[in-house]
Amino acid sequence: MPQLVKVMFYSKYLISFIKISRITMFHNLYFFIFLSLTISCKSKVEKNEISLAAPSDTSMLKISLAEWSFHKALKSDKMKHLDFASQARALGFGGVEYVNQFFKDKAQDTTYLNLMNQKAKDAGVEQLLIMIDGEGDLGDQNEQKRRETIQNHLKWIDAAAYLHCHSIRVNAGGQGSAEKVSESVIKSLSELSDYASKKNINVIVENHGGYSSDGKWLAHVISSVNKKNCGTLPDFGNFCLESKKDKNGKSECISSYDRYTGVEELIPFAKAVSAKSFDFGELGFETTIDYLRMLEIVRNAGYTGYIGVEYEGESLTEEEGILATKHLIEKCWEQLASESN
Repeated sequence: MPQLVKVMFYSKYLISFIKISRITMFHNLYFFIFLSLTISCKSKVEKNEISLAAPSDTSMLKISLAEWSFHKALKSDKMKHLDFASQARALGFGGVEYVNQFFKDKAQDTTYLNLMNQKAKDAGVEQLLIMIDGEGDLGDQNEQKRRETIQNHLKWIDAAAYLHCHSIRVNAGGQGSAEKVSESVIKSLSELSDYASKKNINVIVENHGGYSSDGKWLAHVISSVNKKNCGTLPDFGNFCLESKKDKNGKSECISSYDRYTGVEELIPFAKAVSAKSFDFGELGFETTIDYLRMLEIVRNAGYTGYIGVEYEGESLTEEEGILATKHLIEKCWEQLASESN
């Protein structure tokens, strides 16, 4: 993005701050200092202060909330799965994206699913998709295990239909060569998509580690399946190809795919988008991902669906991180919209 455009974009934060703080003296001085600093400023910043500026035009933007953003609260039982819809609405979201592990044994429990439907209706949010984990590898080279994996996913397709979702998100995992795993994943996705089409459900794959974090590999898989209801869920952050454990047992990425190239390769097949975030700096920008660049890729592709907030950071509370991500999306979208007019 040209430097002048960046300066214009960043300057909006100062203007809004001035208005909010009701500063009536030395406006021009503050503005000049701010512009001088931001001419050389990049999106990556270090301090953790979220901008107070409010967006003015996000009329074409739809933002949803991924349940994983509250995974700490849910796993510690500080929050119940059935309260997620109302929490999302309270934070200003119009759609929710579920994670199956938070209601793992309820896929065929219609009484529980009815409660979820009622909670979503009461909150006034759309139930968009279910992210499926822990049901086996669609790229398993063992045919019996692959068939078991497919069977495990069918109940979630049924549950998604019952909840009026549009998709289930699956993982394209498997052990073996890239070619062999892709062959198995293609077969599995084809079978699942055929079943899901009868329920008006999409089967979408997220870049989620291993071969699936290679944008070219995953784009080839989806192209080979070649079914209208089989697509992708591009995630801004999941492009680690290989990782190792450090001395503290924490996973560390040692090889990654270019995230911007990956999103460009996956966005033509997208039926959902995941706006991953980790940390924020003094102007409210994500410190590891250029959101302006990412959202420009999304907009240029003509994507019109929901963009899902998925906060995974440590420096902010889950609620603060969720709101910081939502606010950043809105500000970037506003800027991109103004540039296109």
